[in-house]
Amino acid sequence: MKYKDYYEILGVARSAGDDEVKKAYRKLARKYHPDVSKDKDAEERFKEIAEAYATLKDAEKRAAYDNLGRYQPGEDFRPPPDWGGFAAGMGGGGAGPGNVHFEEFADLSELFEQFGLGGATRGRRSRRAGAGGNSSGFAMPGQDYEAQVQISLEDAARGTQVQFALPGEAPVTVRIPKGAAGGQRLKVRGKGAPGIGGAPAGDLYLEIVLKPHALFRVEGHDLYLDLPLTPAEAVLGASVELPTLDGKVQLKTKPGAVNGQKLRLTGKGLPKAGGAGDEKAGNLYAIVQIVVPAQVGEREKALYRELAEASHFNPREHFAEHA
Repeated sequence: MKYKDYYEILGVARSAGDDEVKKAYRKLARKYHPDVSKDKDAEERFKEIAEAYATLKDAEKRAAYDNLGRYQPGEDFRPPPDWGGFAAGMGGGGAGPGNVHFEEFADLSELFEQFGLGGATRGRRSRRAGAGGNSSGFAMPGQDYEAQVQISLEDAARGTQVQFALPGEAPVTVRIPKGAAGGQRLKVRGKGAPGIGGAPAGDLYLEIVLKPHALFRVEGHDLYLDLPLTPAEAVLGASVELPTLDGKVQLKTKPGAVNGQKLRLTGKGLPKAGGAGDEKAGNLYAIVQIVVPAQVGEREKALYRELAEASHFNPREHFAEHA
């Protein structure tokens, strides 16, 4: 019996998951499909690839195949006498290790046929027989594409259109709806790779990436902005002009603002797709940062000295409790 390394044929590790196996198969099937490839060995390679996938995608077949052990591709081998293989669970007089002469089989695909679990080659022949104008009868949906698209916060707030080109494909224009958030994935139907044998094209999945902004930090649909205040504004309160994605607004701060205090402007964050009422948009949070001047004139110094003498405020008073 000739051994075939199905993992090597698909180019995957033995620990590969179902998705990885499927992805590898679809990539190779496109490359070697007889209707597409000009390789003289394409049909034989395609049959081999399909045979490998038919085994590894099925949990029972894959387990039985793994139980055979590991050999060099093309090496003659005899399965161990106690190998249960595909006969497990079939019961009674089914095809089991005691009823099968393994050396009679040319390769593993014939062994699959003997156990009645189907073979990739047989399935392909039956599809070809029923196919109309498709010479192979094989049909496969197009591969999905994934790409990242960077947009500004302003574009995310208002919605925009982006155009980009995928390798070997015509430029694609996609509308980004108002309220798109960073990390969100948008599905564009039919903009993936074309299908084979009349099957539909794949889809395009776009991941939204928000460009860094000079003023705003983003968390979901909420925006954060540092709000610098002078010591006098922090003590006395102030009316300050604040930028938002919708334009400038006036914000009144209460007397006694402290460093790090968070002031909320409801609904001034990024819009939420499909939101209503108070949930139409996230919030804008202004974070108070009390800033002292790097340079002051003599008049200002004199006033600060006068203030220091008049004030009884001691921000380190609590230190005395631990002295």
